[in-house]
Amino acid sequence: MIDKAGIPVAHIATIIPISKTVGANRIIPAIAIPHPLGNPKGTAEEDRAARKKLLVKALKALQTPIEEQTIFDK
Repeated sequence: MIDKAGIPVAHIATIIPISKTVGANRIIPAIAIPHPLGNPKGTAEEDRAARKKLLVKALKALQTPIEEQTIFDK
């Protein structure tokens, strides 16, 4: 895995149990199955804000030292 090589990885996913099963170490819950990184039913600004929130959460997860699988909730 990339993590074992010293490169941190953040996995943004909608189905957390699958992320855990495949061995993802830093798991960020996504928005919804058909649109994990956005909300096309909202306004363009709402969609952009949702994407930015996930990106910031993922970047913080990459900077966080962990010892075991970690889910980075809201």
